[in-house]
Amino acid sequence: MNVVIIEDEHLTAERIATLLRQIDPGIKVLSIIDSVRRAVEWFRSNQKPDLVFMDIQLADGLSFDIFDTVKIEAPVIFITAFQEYAIKAFKVNSVDYLLKPVAEDDLRAALDKYRRYYNRELSIPHIGGDLLQNIREMISRPYKSRFMVRVGDHIKTVDVKNILYFYSLQKGTYIHTSDKRNYVIDYTLGALEALLDPLLFHRINRRYLITHKAISDLITLSSSKLKVNLAHSDDDEIYISRERVASFKEWLDS
Repeated sequence: MNVVIIEDEHLTAERIATLLRQIDPGIKVLSIIDSVRRAVEWFRSNQKPDLVFMDIQLADGLSFDIFDTVKIEAPVIFITAFQEYAIKAFKVNSVDYLLKPVAEDDLRAALDKYRRYYNRELSIPHIGGDLLQNIREMISRPYKSRFMVRVGDHIKTVDVKNILYFYSLQKGTYIHTSDKRNYVIDYTLGALEALLDPLLFHRINRRYLITHKAISDLITLSSSKLKVNLAHSDDDEIYISRERVASFKEWLDS
């Protein structure tokens, strides 16, 4: 099987390539492409691959722009950080989608689904038209800049610029601000990931979604395990999930 990976985050692209080779040594990665422009050039000058892995957001635009310029006949598996909106569209109108950070089990499942297309158990979905326009509009919506919170009988607003991190505790989700206050909000951490600017906020594990300025100390425990100390936090057991370490390091360096 010949595949092309269109992904501008180097570590993510290399992880996918490595996992593909581990899952099936017969898979050949023809090219790793990091921009809309280079993708268009590649598809114009090469025969179609068997399968394409395509990140939604690239450095020079949305990957959907590629479809406007060249015809891609190969099945597509989208790679995305979005967990709330547009996910259903990705799932219905592509072979499958993978959420970042890409997990091996999810990649295996996506490949199994591709093989069902290849064996003609399913028809390859069409990508184009209204679907692309609708997803473009959803992705281009502005990120959330403030939250409404309740303080006793009063309602106040908390600007995102004053938030250090979000955390889950028992069955609630909370905001922790730079002035050491905590407020409960009616969002899950998964929903918040889609509403907040990913350059400012990063999900480090199941319980925390943090900003750069929230980190008071970062400790390397092993090549694939990190411990984080957060400002004003008494939680002494905050670790970066193993599968999130690579994307966390990229985020720190962004």
